[in-house]
Amino acid sequence: MVIVGGGAGGLELATKLGDRLGRKGSADVTLIDCNRTHVWKPKLHEIAAGSMDLSAHEVDYLAQSHWHRFRYRIGEMIGLDRTRREVHVAPSLDDDGREVTPQRAFGYDTLVIAVGSQSNDFGTPGVGEYSMKLESLADARRFHARMVNACIRAHAQATPLRPEQLKVAIIGAGATGVELAAELHRTAREVVAFGLDRVDPDKDIKVRVIEAADRVLPALPPRLSQATEALLRKLGVEVYTKAKVAEVLRDGVRLGDGRVIAAELVVWAAGVKAPDFLKDIAGLETNHINQLVVRPTLQTTRDDSVFAIGDCAACHWPEANQGEGGLVPPRAQAAHQQATHIFGQIKRRLAGKPLAGYRYRDFGSLVSLGEHSTVGNMLGGLMVEGLFARGMYLSLYKMHELALHGVAKVALDTLARLIVRRTEPHVKLH
Repeated sequence: MVIVGGGAGGLELATKLGDRLGRKGSADVTLIDCNRTHVWKPKLHEIAAGSMDLSAHEVDYLAQSHWHRFRYRIGEMIGLDRTRREVHVAPSLDDDGREVTPQRAFGYDTLVIAVGSQSNDFGTPGVGEYSMKLESLADARRFHARMVNACIRAHAQATPLRPEQLKVAIIGAGATGVELAAELHRTAREVVAFGLDRVDPDKDIKVRVIEAADRVLPALPPRLSQATEALLRKLGVEVYTKAKVAEVLRDGVRLGDGRVIAAELVVWAAGVKAPDFLKDIAGLETNHINQLVVRPTLQTTRDDSVFAIGDCAACHWPEANQGEGGLVPPRAQAAHQQATHIFGQIKRRLAGKPLAGYRYRDFGSLVSLGEHSTVGNMLGGLMVEGLFARGMYLSLYKMHELALHGVAKVALDTLARLIVRRTEPHVKLH
């Protein structure tokens, strides 16, 4: 079988299949991803802000595949031949543009597509030219480097700061935008504290969040939005709601009402869609945001041999509230649940048994505001915040790590991180 996409769902599934079936020779498992390492996507805002030591958290696909008895092959999926049951993968190139691996095709009897999602710019002018996104490890690294360079540049220049300098505009006040804003409030000040004394963090550094809806975190309950916005404003983050972006400029953002918000760094974190290559791929049914439409079994509607999980799958959720649009929401907990369900489906498929339907269990939502707080709503609508919510948020990541590495390795890695944190800066400075 072939799994395309090594995100939270895809890598957990490949690891579990390799451990349980690959070791016994019951299944031949191949994972395809265009990256060489994996980082849990909800952690990207911490990498971008510089508050997470990447080397201590990224998972090397080659090592993971060797230890857990599956194959890893590098490449980006570009096509699908359902008749020949082949996944087409683009060539892999190095930093100099030289070919590392050629264009290839991988045969399958069962295919699981788990390629995740990306932000949706809705055709807004200037997004591609003047903004950054936060969809991958490379995006997070690029933003962090530009943020540190902006601070060093402002410290070294002899002339006054331009209106846009050291201003960050985050478009989209969903979980990613809100978490990045809170994290940046702290880390930008810590960077400046390491000798960049010509920059006044309270006066010069501004983080601005822009949201088209009437509140931040529009997909979550209103009281959670209100608590989050109050904390952001307390931190000095400028919040603009009911503010539709008309254009991203070289030095800021133009809103639909004509206002221009100055910014040196612009992050587009609004909207969600599946990758463009999935749209109507090989005749499979997709929706308006390119998600593969799946049945309750997580099989695509037009091919029993092709499954889809995670953000790229349009899975019906009968219990959805109005804001979810009737589909399982794009959350890490959904990918984790679906990976577990698909593992059972593969075992049933190999045994010739009928497949079972998947049912999403919503355990609530948590939003981390860095060291300042964590807020969320749990099962049953209970609103939580503070240390308890922080512990719940951290436990989600630990569940992911446990699924990949097991108890012993996770315990040792956690201890090592705690020791290193006492001897290193708490923010990445390069």
